[in-house]
Amino acid sequence: MEKKPTIYDIAKALNVTTSTVSRALKNSSLISEDTRKKVWEYAKKINYRPNKIASSLSSGKSNIVGVIIPSALVQFFSAVINSLEQILQQKGYTALLYQTNESYKSEVNGIKTLLEAQVDGIIISPSLETYDFSHINKAHHEGIPVIQFDRVDDKIDLPSVSIDDEKAGYIATKHLIESGYERISYISTDSKIQIFKQRFEGYKRALSEYGYLYREGLVVLGEMSIKGGMEGARKIMESKHRPDAFIGMDDFTALGIIKELTKMNIIPPQIPVVGFANQTFSEYITPSLSTIDQQAENMGKECANLFLKIRDKKSDSDDKIEKIVLDPILIKRESS
Repeated sequence: MEKKPTIYDIAKALNVTTSTVSRALKNSSLISEDTRKKVWEYAKKINYRPNKIASSLSSGKSNIVGVIIPSALVQFFSAVINSLEQILQQKGYTALLYQTNESYKSEVNGIKTLLEAQVDGIIISPSLETYDFSHINKAHHEGIPVIQFDRVDDKIDLPSVSIDDEKAGYIATKHLIESGYERISYISTDSKIQIFKQRFEGYKRALSEYGYLYREGLVVLGEMSIKGGMEGARKIMESKHRPDAFIGMDDFTALGIIKELTKMNIIPPQIPVVGFANQTFSEYITPSLSTIDQQAENMGKECANLFLKIRDKKSDSDDKIEKIVLDPILIKRESS
């Protein structure tokens, strides 16, 4: 492999000091126009690229924001990243993405990696395995702005952007009740992270408010996936607690429910199905999937703007930690 060119190579070739090269590359007014031109021309000739980490050590800024997500395969997270990246780029920042694949161990390593990369901030949605938040708090205590999004937990007193998850579970259930259904099956993850507990509370609140019994036999807590949806639907349909409607706690789970019902020659809305997240595919499957929109684009914008707001604060001693809560939106389609 060829050695990467450095400012020392430029300085030696032009017979100037490394500080002169550094200032010229930063277009400092302390360097003459002629010298700046020679430095830039030679830097382009040898394909010199500045070392951002080295620059951050001297300036105290890397202009990089670390973004940690559970999975890039989930379109919701991709939409959040796309939105926040647009705003960050306008302000001269680059987003450095780290994917945990729902692993706590990977998430801990991700925080460590981003801190070593001298990022200016971290925006994170924790994994399903994350119950210990000491690694996140450690980053915050090192003076790095840390923002939670989507999977927000009150055990971390940090700025955050989320939807009202209790309300999300409530409106999904209310929609089915008001459409005439009462034996509503609920298929979700067995993870105890806060947002899923809140959605479950919303489900139970809606049943209670409309005078319907909560039936434990209609609830399956396992894996959120197409496979998890299929297995959950099969288990419920083969039990004595046959439901008249389903809620899947993400759109992949809901798709699995629809696939399993279809195998039984039951095409929603014969038995209605509602999902969560408003994934791109949910509009185009047959039947199209009713779902809860989590406002991914707005969430990304709010995350980016919140980071910039924290960056520009003169002091945080008297400032209240900002927690932004967006409204979930019910999208009614053919499946319900």
